[in-house]
Amino acid sequence: MSRPAGRFRHRRNATLLAAVSIGLIASACSSGNSSNSATATGNPVDGGTLRFASASGPGSCLDPHQSPADVAGFYARPILDSLVALNKDGSLHPWLATKWSVSPDQLTYSFTLRDDVTFSNGEKFDGNAVKANLDHIVNPATKSQLAANTISTYTGTTVIDPTHVEVKFSQPNSAFLPSLSTAYLGIEAPSTLTHGPDALCSKIVGTGPFISENGYTPNKGIDYTRNDAYNWGPGNADHTGKAHLQKISIQEIPEDSSRYGALTSNQVDAIASVPPVNVSQLKKTPGFTVDTAAAPGGNYNYYPNTETGVFSDVKVREAFRAGIDWDTIVDKLYFGVFQPANNILSPATVGYNKASESAYGYDEHKANQLLDEAGWTARDSDGYRTKNGKRLTVVHPFLKEYAREQRDTLLEQVQSSAKKLGIDYQIKNITIDDYYKVIFTKGYDVLDLSWQRASPDALRTLMDSSNIPQPPDRFGTNFARYSNPAVDTDLRSALAETDLTKQSALYGNAQQQIAKDAAVFPVYVFNYALGRNNKVQGVKFEPQAFPTFYDAWVTQ
Repeated sequence: MSRPAGRFRHRRNATLLAAVSIGLIASACSSGNSSNSATATGNPVDGGTLRFASASGPGSCLDPHQSPADVAGFYARPILDSLVALNKDGSLHPWLATKWSVSPDQLTYSFTLRDDVTFSNGEKFDGNAVKANLDHIVNPATKSQLAANTISTYTGTTVIDPTHVEVKFSQPNSAFLPSLSTAYLGIEAPSTLTHGPDALCSKIVGTGPFISENGYTPNKGIDYTRNDAYNWGPGNADHTGKAHLQKISIQEIPEDSSRYGALTSNQVDAIASVPPVNVSQLKKTPGFTVDTAAAPGGNYNYYPNTETGVFSDVKVREAFRAGIDWDTIVDKLYFGVFQPANNILSPATVGYNKASESAYGYDEHKANQLLDEAGWTARDSDGYRTKNGKRLTVVHPFLKEYAREQRDTLLEQVQSSAKKLGIDYQIKNITIDDYYKVIFTKGYDVLDLSWQRASPDALRTLMDSSNIPQPPDRFGTNFARYSNPAVDTDLRSALAETDLTKQSALYGNAQQQIAKDAAVFPVYVFNYALGRNNKVQGVKFEPQAFPTFYDAWVTQ
């Protein structure tokens, strides 16, 4: 499964930055996840094609085992089933596994599997398939940057017999079952896992309700055909048996106005990410509906480099956080579709700590006072603050080419607000390859990132010191380069805690310390806005806030 390093690096850069810069539309499960999805009307209709336009694709790799792009899970979901299904209230339902248990030391998960499931290529689903998939995800040759992190302490799977397996960890992982419900740990046909990463990036085979014969074409999309043999849907679905839709066709239309126009002109039946400026209009347009789902996990945030540069000074970080009127910028730009963020996590996340919100208020006077205390008292001829003859400069590398949701406009408004504080906020529009280099060379003062996940363990992914990117190629999403032993301890203790009250307290402690250290600048809470023609019915949102189409149908 080896491949030339150059080929891998090019693809890894593209998929990594699809996740980083696009922000993507995934999110996580929580008891607070909310939805304004309309109730389906009428009886399901068999057959028909759903034409869907996505704002972005999974870069150059469809395979959710190896792609770090959240949206890979959306593209893979029609093809891949999971062992368990997750509700937005955090409860679990059977899927490919009929039941499960956890050992007292939380190191062994025992599963009983269905015995009537077949992959679309004719292979039998069994315990060996589970082992092959989990082993594949953590195999260094897979170069997994998202899925492997969720089971980083996985030590192996023991196949007791075809319908019984034991999955073992070296350390407790309370986030395992929620993570197991996602497409990132979805079950692929074992024989295909030997084809190598490149082959899987274009085509995957699963046990799911749909099949994609031709696979995914980057920057274009993917077509699915119904798996008529399907009869093992998730326990929280509205029906059993094969899907209602005969086909699904997803095309990528990244430009907002073009995607919106494709919907309103009936070129497509539904679209991802209705532009915020058009949400109110579409709601008032006869024959159309906007369904929304809250996105728990990490908000769209700015992460200051706390290790080197001007933001290594906590007073400068506090000043910048307090001196930008984030709420006003977000409210004016997004028309209430996205709410201003007041914490690193979305309020829809289990373990969200409301007490942390108080640290994120706007106070321009306090900001100026903190900058004075930090020694940035002088001004140069352009009005920027200086210290020891050096201008107070912040460098924000940004991939404008991949910007979504007017994030480039938002950034320009932050730049303007920073200037009023005397900060020279420099936006560096750079290439994918340069961005990748920046991550590992610490060549930035701020990076932006969305990182929604299926549990509050998203906080560990974003802020645990073990996830600081390390050269030459150890990827991590702790772009703040934040290291606090107390926070590390709380986050790792939370993984070993199954009592939700105690777990939330640990996550709450971590959020409060992160706020105290000004290690993140929250920007906005993402809400998935799906626009659809009313002939599209039965679309549901999984806990990650992606739409799912197993229960969907299209009227004629």
